Parts: sequence; C-alpha cells; structure tokens
Amino acid sequence: MDDERGIDKPGIDKQWPSAADAVADIRDGASIAVGGFGLSGNPIALIQALLAQGTSDLSIVSNNCGVDDWGLGVLLAAKRIRKMTSSYVGENKEFERQFLKGSLELELTPQGTLAEKLRAGGSGIAAFYTQTGVGTQVAEGGLPRRYAADGTVAVASPPKDIRSFAVEGNPRDFVLEEAITTDFSLVHAALGDRHGNLVFSKAARNFNPLAAMAGRICIAQVERLVEPGELDPDRVHLPGVFVHRIIEVGTDIEKRIERRTVRPDGKGN
Repeated sequence: MDDERGIDKPGIDKQWPSAADAVADIRDGASIAVGGFGLSGNPIALIQALLAQGTSDLSIVSNNCGVDDWGLGVLLAAKRIRKMTSSYVGENKEFERQFLKGSLELELTPQGTLAEKLRAGGSGIAAFYTQTGVGTQVAEGGLPRRYAADGTVAVASPPKDIRSFAVEGNPRDFVLEEAITTDFSLVHAALGDRHGNLVFSKAARNFNPLAAMAGRICIAQVERLVEPGELDPDRVHLPGVFVHRIIEVGTDIEKRIERRTVRPDGKGN
C-alpha cells in the first residue's frame, strides 16, 4: 500500500509518525497476526491505537488473547474480535464467556503447529505435514469452534488430510496443516532501524518474528529507533524485507507481567 511518501515500498524510510497513523487503514473484518507470548512482547501501543479507532469484526492469529485488561484482551472486552486462532486461552475470563456464549469463534491450534503455520505463510509454503495432533480431534475434526446460544456446537473443526510417510524405515502418520497468512501483522521489538530491521529482546523473541512474516503488511513498534547501518547485521533477528511500517514507542513503555512468582529471600520477605 503506497502513499505519496512512498511508505510501504522496500528499501526506504519506513518510519510512521504514530501508532494511530500506522493502523489507520486496518478496516473492519481484517485478519491480523499479533506477536507476543502471554504478555511478553505484546505490541500494546498498536493494539490500543486499533481499539481507539473502532475497528471491529477482526480475525486475529496470536498465541493467546492477553488478559482481561491488557494485550489483545482490551480488543476482546470491546467486542472487536470475531475469531481467534490461538494455542492458549486460559488466562482470560471474558474470552471464556464470549466463547461459551457463542459470540466468539476459536480455532485452537497446537503451539508448535501455530508457529510453523505462521513461518510457512511468511516463507511462501502452502502447507506441511506434522505428527502433532495425529490421533486426536486436531486431525480427526470435531473440536468446537463456535457454540450456539443454547450451548450446542454450531461450528466444529473439519477433519484434516492424513498421510503415512516412512521415517527411519517405519511408516508413521502425519496430518496436513495449511499455512497462515494475514492482511496485517502487529509486532513489538526492542530495536529497529528506519529500514525495518528488527532486534527482539529475550522472551519477546517468541511469536513476534513469525507473526511479522505472515502479515502482508507488517507494522512494528520498537522501543528505540536507530539509523540504518547502526545495527550489527549479526544481531538482526528479522530483516526489514518483512516489515513495512515502523513506529518508535520509547523504552519506558509499560510492560506487564502476567504472573509474578517469587521465593523467600531468607530474610522473612
């Protein structure tokens, strides 16, 4: 998507002035891959900008849906999400309520499979075979995707193609999983340059690179933006070819911890 500034063209300045500007063309009904694992690496500035502009009927692919008041949970609470494709949904009571009431569709996907579906989509691979899910409803179908108001299953997952391949001389069954591509992707990184090259910090290097790859238009928020050439090429985790828009949010952006677990320090604390 090009404008008079040439933004979204590869190899030039991809910096945008604000999160609101960067997400302005995400329309109702769009599909979006969103980085993050729990609350680690959530692109919260972009999520909040999307919430503020009122976009709805979204189909979102992300490892989880945040919590009730943070991450993707803020979009869910505002009833902006139509469908989630996720691996884990256990920390969000509003998610449970909407799913069981039939107002939210869920495509529950094994975590490693979801990661590979995003990577495959970004790599131009249409589908792949995996042993994960063989012999379960993941492969055989029947997992509830949407409930009716009376609690019956309105939409169930379909059966998937199963093939046998010889592995070390022994036949094993594998299930066919299709790649995921989305209209947009939203990701968070610690460092980036104006050409879109990204460096992720520790646990934030989770689903963020994969989500970025899967989006036809990738929008990245970075804590610190530097000039092209300042990043050591060996430190770059995601090359700028996958990134179309970038905004700087500052190093003091709020980061929440989903669960804090501590142990006594030996001093009674």
